[in-house]
Amino acid sequence: MKKLIENFPDQLRESLDIANAAKLSAKHNIHNIVVTGLGGSGIGGTIISELVTDSCKVPVLVNKDYFLPAYVGPNTLVIISSYSGNTEETLEAMQQALNKKAQIVCITSGGKVEESAKQNNLDVIKIPGGNPPRSCIGYSLVQLIKVFVHNGFAPASLLTDVKNSIALLEKENSNITTQAKHIAQILLNKIPVIYSLGSCEGVSVRFRQQINENSKMLCWHHVFPEMNHNELVGWTTKNDDISVITFRTSFDYKRTQKRYEVCKPVFEKYSSGVTDITAKGNSKVEEFMYLINIGDWISVYIAELRGIDPVEVNIIDHLKKELSKFNA
Repeated sequence: MKKLIENFPDQLRESLDIANAAKLSAKHNIHNIVVTGLGGSGIGGTIISELVTDSCKVPVLVNKDYFLPAYVGPNTLVIISSYSGNTEETLEAMQQALNKKAQIVCITSGGKVEESAKQNNLDVIKIPGGNPPRSCIGYSLVQLIKVFVHNGFAPASLLTDVKNSIALLEKENSNITTQAKHIAQILLNKIPVIYSLGSCEGVSVRFRQQINENSKMLCWHHVFPEMNHNELVGWTTKNDDISVITFRTSFDYKRTQKRYEVCKPVFEKYSSGVTDITAKGNSKVEEFMYLINIGDWISVYIAELRGIDPVEVNIIDHLKKELSKFNA
């Protein structure tokens, strides 16, 4: 896993080559977009939905279930994101998209998604397989950007921003890993509480997923300002087992920043401490990639400190085995 995280800039570089070579048909009269996928395949959908908030003129839904909403139809662009190509929830949603005659693009390394796409003459962007899906966010996210740009729902500059992210991550690699090691020590034997300010919740979700899968720990996340209307009231009891992590960006809204400034002393009073992680970069894409990378490093360093294998996901394998019996 460490090698995969270390190679993240190279993955982005290869992803751009794949995106540039992708041959996509034109989509017409799109009224809404649905990105359907789960786990390491679905998180790219959450992040792209935030990256295009200022450019996309139609609603974007990220679907993480078996079922598509009733409004999906011929004027819907459905993007199927399944790294393995065999995610059962995504396959069922794909069949529904076909039944509803939606306009479909698939992003996958193969499997049944690729087979179905070929049978139904659908657009497919094929990405390299064979690794844990969570380690391949660069492949799926860049292809999502490509699909949005190709169909006029995002500016082409986002792909340039990905290229600039590569240089940023390579330049900052030493600083990122040093900071990640320090934060891993802080989070060891703690319950991380992850907060983001406004429009980068997807990065918080990604970090939670990496703590779950790589570090084999439970944690939770929330986002400002929504947490001010519910979760904040829960901060009433001292708990030194909790450690707060925040993701900060240059595009945090000033009123949201003020909310956090008011709340931070509360978190410090009732937890073991608060650690702010501030993104670097000259664009939203660069800042997102920076935060994703440092979060990934933190999760694998925690795994090292705990003496566990970050790649192992035996409990998920058990779930799939039991579900296969149910299907039979």
